[in-house]
Amino acid sequence: MVKILEDDKQQIITSYAQKKGDTGSPEVQVALLTHKIQKLTSHLEENKKDNHSRRGLLKVIAKRRRILNYLGKLDDERYKGLIKKLELKR
Repeated sequence: MVKILEDDKQQIITSYAQKKGDTGSPEVQVALLTHKIQKLTSHLEENKKDNHSRRGLLKVIAKRRRILNYLGKLDDERYKGLIKKLELKR
């Protein structure tokens, strides 16, 4: 399983937090999931037959999509800003 290092996690949280101490906003959650997706994708490029990690990747992608859909319904400007900042296709 691919884990996010604590330093990476803190850096992502501070750069995407809406206010000090914010760890649960949709922006932070999507940024952390995006980082995890990138790490899992690079792992699967090297280990093509690792189907357990592939399933985990699909679950993480689905979770990120659900959170992005929620954010799009909540506030379209925040959604568009996050998509642009993370350079996601959408």
